[in-house]
Amino acid sequence: MDLYVTNPGPIDQSVLYDQDKHVSSAVWEGQERGALRCHEHTSKLDQWALTQKQLDLVHRAGFGYLRLIPAISLDNPLISALVERWRRETNTFHLNVGEMTVTLEDVAYLIGLAIDGEPVMGVTYTMCDTICERLLGKAPDHGSTSGGMVKLSWLKESFSYCPEDATMEEIERRTRAYLLYLVGSTIFSTTTGNKVPVMYLPLFEDFDQASKYAWGAAALSFLYRALGNASLKSQSTVSGCLTLLQCWSYYHLDIGRPRLNQDLIHVSFPLVLKWKGKQSGPTANRDLIFYRKALDSLKPSDVEWLPYINIDCRIIPEDIKRSLILGRSKTMLICFDKAERHLPDRCLRQYGLCQSIPEDVQRWERKSRGVDGGVDLSGKMELELNEWLDRRLNIVEGDEGVDESEYMQWYMKITRRFVGRLIPLSSEFQRMHAALRDIALLADTVSTQGMDSQQAESVTRIRYIVHECLRDQVGTSMLASSIPQVEHGKRIRGKEMIRRKSNGKRRRKDDPVQCHAATEGDQSQLCSAAGEIDYSQLCLTDAEVDDLQLCHAGGDGVDAQLHTTIEVDGTLICHPTDEIDDDDDTETCIGIPGVDPQVCHAHAVIKGEDQAVPDSSLKTSEDVEQHNDYSIVV
Repeated sequence: MDLYVTNPGPIDQSVLYDQDKHVSSAVWEGQERGALRCHEHTSKLDQWALTQKQLDLVHRAGFGYLRLIPAISLDNPLISALVERWRRETNTFHLNVGEMTVTLEDVAYLIGLAIDGEPVMGVTYTMCDTICERLLGKAPDHGSTSGGMVKLSWLKESFSYCPEDATMEEIERRTRAYLLYLVGSTIFSTTTGNKVPVMYLPLFEDFDQASKYAWGAAALSFLYRALGNASLKSQSTVSGCLTLLQCWSYYHLDIGRPRLNQDLIHVSFPLVLKWKGKQSGPTANRDLIFYRKALDSLKPSDVEWLPYINIDCRIIPEDIKRSLILGRSKTMLICFDKAERHLPDRCLRQYGLCQSIPEDVQRWERKSRGVDGGVDLSGKMELELNEWLDRRLNIVEGDEGVDESEYMQWYMKITRRFVGRLIPLSSEFQRMHAALRDIALLADTVSTQGMDSQQAESVTRIRYIVHECLRDQVGTSMLASSIPQVEHGKRIRGKEMIRRKSNGKRRRKDDPVQCHAATEGDQSQLCSAAGEIDYSQLCLTDAEVDDLQLCHAGGDGVDAQLHTTIEVDGTLICHPTDEIDDDDDTETCIGIPGVDPQVCHAHAVIKGEDQAVPDSSLKTSEDVEQHNDYSIVV
């Protein structure tokens, strides 16, 4: 059997040391969280009516290309499946073909932001009034702020229109409001859904100075942090520049890539514009499970390692061309308190180089350092800043003599090869259950005659262990058979309710007993009858149970209970498994026709507590106590 059927990896946990926290661990155990909620707000960017003077200021600040980003419809299941493959230990996607990631080169090509320059960093704020009053000319109302964040809707409603006769000061104020709205709805979109921190606003005070910041590196740092957070099993949302992520996938992976209804002879810059406009393609059944299976079975032919190699270089701006060498810089990406490692040595094939076994990733602690207002983060992040300052000294190179097969052998040991199970969890359970029964049969039939005491003790021990396992699994199998597989964020409910027809009246002692014969199809429904059923009290044997019947037996003042009555070794055993209703004096039993169901062993879960239910044939409390010491054999 393939090792990965039962162990999806990592076999060597030296690299992916946070596997227990990762969403793939939960998915493997059948705990689906469904598609993530994706937060990006590009749909209302076109509602800003910018004048020509404002557009000039936007270009001067370095956001002329980001402004052109189209409002692409996000494919939440595709993004969610990619997140399941993201590992924050390496800041890469772990795929069957090797590691891949969104690089600084991708950022430069796709959204046209500067990947070289000063780090995006400044002073943090916990209040919005003062800074907004100074740089925007007005402070937001109390309902439009939350700590150091302001609502995007307030920015749009207050500043989206600039009069033609506005003064230069007013034009600059409204342009700053637009830039804050632009970064807050694209590269720095947060999981709050509709707010942006005002700490970015002072960076737009001088438009020429704003163009000197490495906004592309900051956008990538923000996206890395957002993907890392979303990859944890406890999360249900993802933020950051998801248009960048989705278009990166379109360029690099032949999975979920739409067909475009436009001529691609003349490609525009930035390259995300390739996916602007109407798109067509099959969309049926493209849910999270579809994309997960596609990534689990990804082949080398599905990967485009060098998607930009045939792009007409004449459309690439000169300043972007000069900075592309930093796409291979092993450095620290900085966006205020978010510092994330850029590790191109793990994805050399994305630069046309042979992939060798990369160096170990130095562990670093992700901290939120901007809790207090008025804090200048540059004094708290000296190590990270020094790495960024040395970015041009750490350009990774490839080795033409590398045997990539050695890399793949190493990689398969340290990676998580599959997210979804190759064999459904229910099938694995059934196979394990069948194997246990085979072992139990062998252990029960083997003779201990001629064995020494140690060997006989070992056989006895095996019998005990396997029967304990089988007894524990009866309840699990019953629950598993009655619970459908849940997708799209709907969590499994462990309790099923018993539905029955009733006229709502109490039965009297002399009312006739109503009996209903249960067909073979009806018997399966008995496993779904739950509340709090103590399945651990059941275990399997080879006894045959036939001709089960469902009957309602009246009894004044007795809570209705579900009883399973079978014959084992000539003894009639009745097992009441659960309370049905406090207000109904009916009793539901499963009995064998022609046999008096008076001799029974009763063990029920009533109102959440284990209680022994005495049978009428047990005359004394001692008899009841002794009888309750035995397990029920089904």
